[in-house]
Amino acid sequence: MVTKQQLKGLPEDADLRRADSLAREIFSDIANKWALLIIEALGEGTLRFSALRNEVEGVSHKMLTQNLRMLERNGLVERTVHPTVPPRVEYVLTPPGRALRAVVDGMCGWTHAHLGAIEASRDRFDG
Repeated sequence: MVTKQQLKGLPEDADLRRADSLAREIFSDIANKWALLIIEALGEGTLRFSALRNEVEGVSHKMLTQNLRMLERNGLVERTVHPTVPPRVEYVLTPPGRALRAVVDGMCGWTHAHLGAIEASRDRFDG
């Protein structure tokens, strides 16, 4: 997590250890499998809802809608509605969303690098 030294000079809301922390709330929002998969899918560019749903395998219409709204609320995704009939809606990562995608890519790289060790440990643990 973070150390007290790293928190010096930061607003109180930046402390992830506090239950009422804004940073903790944002982390809780984005640290779910659908949000991470949506961020990864949008990393390739602008997608319409149906294309995004096809990219994120297994996500329901409801979960995709809820997560896109949450990501938009947190400033990670931008939603554009084009005035056509029917309306065309597109989603794209914002600059903070693209920065978060780099972190997600790092987590994916870590997973790939350590997958063998993790599987071996699980096998030993589950016996």
